[in-house]
Amino acid sequence: MHLNPYGADAVNLAAELANRRPTGAEELADRCRAAGLTLEHAVGPEDLDQALSAVDAWERVVDAAPGSERAERLNRMLAEASAHPRLTDHAESGWHLHYRDGHQPLGAVLFSLFAVGTALHLAGRGMDRLGRCAVEECTVIFADTSRTGRRRYCSQRCANRDAVRRHRARSAPVRA
Repeated sequence: MHLNPYGADAVNLAAELANRRPTGAEELADRCRAAGLTLEHAVGPEDLDQALSAVDAWERVVDAAPGSERAERLNRMLAEASAHPRLTDHAESGWHLHYRDGHQPLGAVLFSLFAVGTALHLAGRGMDRLGRCAVEECTVIFADTSRTGRRRYCSQRCANRDAVRRHRARSAPVRA
């Protein structure tokens, strides 16, 4: 099976922005650059607003039940992001596909990346490969890119904390 890194990279960026929302345009630009995006334009407050709207739409996909509900929400995102894929060449990265029209503001670019990347991720790995941490008080979103596809926690720390909690609950003396 071929796993498309475009999907994983875009989904991981979406999760990272959802879990720790940027508070300003410069922070958004810095985090997108750190994720490997080439920014075609200066990033302003309207880009931040559009990016946060893209994150909101993406979170609705994450929170949908895997299967037809999740596909329906993602298909709405794909329809809104609809554009013809095109070949492009950035001097440092070489020829590659963009799943969006050229010369778009960053918010629109992120919306397209999240929609297409999530579609590639879910189609290639499985519709249940997005989620929130299984620890009740933790709301962190993660993309399951594990080999087995059985990830339930956002981190090893949450997995360990939950295991200790379950162990203590089993070991606690029964009170009458």
